[in-house]
Amino acid sequence: MSMINTPRPSLKTVLKTSTVAGLAAVMLTTGLPAQITQSFAEAVKVQAPSVPSFANVVDAVSPAVVSVRVQAREQASNDESNFTFDFGGRGFEDLPDDHPLKRFFREFGGPDSRDGDRADRWRDRHGPRGEGRLRPRAQGSGFFITEDGYLVTNNHVVSDGSAFTVIMNDGTELDAKLVGKDSRTDLAVLKVDSANRKFTYVSFADDKNVRVGDWVVAVGNPFGLGGTVTAGIVSARGRDIGSGPYDDYLQVDAAVNRGNSGGPTFNLSGEVVGINTAIFSPSGGNVGIAFAIPASVAKDVVDSLIKDGSVSRGWLGVQIQPVTKDIAESLGLSEASGALVVEPQAGSPGEKAGIKKGDIVTALNGEPVKDPRDLARRVATMRPGATADVTLWRDGKSQSVKLEIGTLPEEAKATTPDTSDEQTDPGQAGEEALADLGLAVTPAEDGKGVTIASVDPDSDAADRGLKEGEKIVSVNNQEVKTADDILKVINNAKKDGRSKALFQIEADEGSRFVALPIAQG
Repeated sequence: MSMINTPRPSLKTVLKTSTVAGLAAVMLTTGLPAQITQSFAEAVKVQAPSVPSFANVVDAVSPAVVSVRVQAREQASNDESNFTFDFGGRGFEDLPDDHPLKRFFREFGGPDSRDGDRADRWRDRHGPRGEGRLRPRAQGSGFFITEDGYLVTNNHVVSDGSAFTVIMNDGTELDAKLVGKDSRTDLAVLKVDSANRKFTYVSFADDKNVRVGDWVVAVGNPFGLGGTVTAGIVSARGRDIGSGPYDDYLQVDAAVNRGNSGGPTFNLSGEVVGINTAIFSPSGGNVGIAFAIPASVAKDVVDSLIKDGSVSRGWLGVQIQPVTKDIAESLGLSEASGALVVEPQAGSPGEKAGIKKGDIVTALNGEPVKDPRDLARRVATMRPGATADVTLWRDGKSQSVKLEIGTLPEEAKATTPDTSDEQTDPGQAGEEALADLGLAVTPAEDGKGVTIASVDPDSDAADRGLKEGEKIVSVNNQEVKTADDILKVINNAKKDGRSKALFQIEADEGSRFVALPIAQG
């Protein structure tokens, strides 16, 4: 009996098959009975899913997306032919007409030359007041949001710039002026003046409708290549990447690279769901993790920049940190949520309303506070001068205070309490051991708190980052000056059935709270 070898299909042929009928045909070539393959085809009547095309979206939005080229004036170095002048705090144009230098440049070329072309070239090279020549500083992306030429980009793209050029997708180059910028959200607004031209523009989406898994399209200027389109999905929401107090990024996996900064990420309706601002990349190139400022955040900031040139934010004026499970347990709080007040700033709305260190902000205007980021973002969106109800957890119970929201200073920073007023009693000097905690302490020289003299490297205190030289200023929100004060507070906590105590630690870098286990017995 002779055997006929039927050739089997290649893997390439199988992969090209896109329907069940095709699969059935492949099965026939392998020698399987026809009735089996036909039954398979009839039982599973499905077709390969269609692949979405982004062409319609791209055609509609591309004219609104631009490249942003930034130049800055740099002072000339000593070995360069261009140079600058310092006339006792006055610029060249401030000099009297009969000044010898003005006469010199009038004759031989300079900002006041009789040769107009030569003078223009000098100013282009050195700036109108000799500040230095314009040099390329950065290149990014942006997009129009109004037909009269307002466009959005990143603050970090334009922050050091002196001159801005917008390059349209058809290659047209237009000069732009900086309207305003906001470093806290990394947003900026430019304006192109073109009275006889209406620009194609795009709108912000309602990002409440943005879901993880939604398709998105990023358009921008990666590596200076000009209009480039990439696609992906929303990978996550609410990302905190440590760039600022208002981090609330969308994470997308569309390819985003250097030069995409300030460019838009669109949904399939052609609405902007986010502004690309950062990437995670060990190599410096795209690895599929990019972060975009959500539309809801961008819209409010952009509106303020267009209207006022700056952003006014609400301000509570308290330094805060997260509430861990240990901290919640040490203070008798049922769950680890809210924002723990490390220190109210002097003269701040929080201090005036009576908020104290060790308080936990659990709600704002009746809405629960999840964590410090949540509180910071919500306060920032409130109008300065508005009244707010702040719910606090203090001394094992809830209470509320009313306060007037302040205006966030330009550089609002937490302050360290002044510790210069009180002096320690010399009779209290001497190191005392707190063996159960792994600490040895001595009264602080300024009379406020105790200084950590040593830390047992095998103790819970060492595991939680306490170090020699740091100060313990309070335990369970009660001020301490000696080891005996600490032991007294700990014993009271044990009587209340608590297994942890909350220590306030002061160091050079600021103040923080740490919950330490306390032995029962």
